[in-house]
Amino acid sequence: MPVRVEHRVNFYDTDAMEVVHHANYIRWFEIGRVDYLRRIGITLGALMDAGYVFPITKVGASFHAPGRFDDTLVIETTATALTKAKMAFSYRILNEAGTVLVTGFSENVFTLRETGRITRLPKQFYEPLAAAMIQEKEGQNIGI
Repeated sequence: MPVRVEHRVNFYDTDAMEVVHHANYIRWFEIGRVDYLRRIGITLGALMDAGYVFPITKVGASFHAPGRFDDTLVIETTATALTKAKMAFSYRILNEAGTVLVTGFSENVFTLRETGRITRLPKQFYEPLAAAMIQEKEGQNIGI
C-alpha cells in the first residue's frame, strides 16, 4: 500500500489561471518521498550525516486534472524499484473528492556526499528500504 500524506494547496502555489502551477507537483513528490523514508525510520538528515545524498536522476509527471487553492491533496508514494545504488518511486496526487490530479515517477541514486560519486547503500539504510518494498507488495502499510 502506498504511503499517504496530506498537503493543503497554498495561494502562492497557484498561477494566473488560478490553478496549481505544474512545477509544484514535482515539489510535492518530494514531500511524499521524504515522508515515505521517514515512516520506515530513515531521515535525509541521517543519510547526510552518514555521508550519503539521494539526488534525482529522472522525474516525470502526467497531468490529469487541475488542483486549486485551498484543496486538501493526498500524495501517495510507492517504491517501485530498489538496488543498492538507486531507488525509484511512483506518485499519485489526488484531491479530496478522490480525483487523480497527477501521476508521476522519480528515480534517485545513492551518492557519496563528499565526492558525488554513485555508491552502494550500506545495510543500515538498504535493509529497511527492502523490507518496506516487501510489505508494500504484500499489501501492508509500511512504517514504524
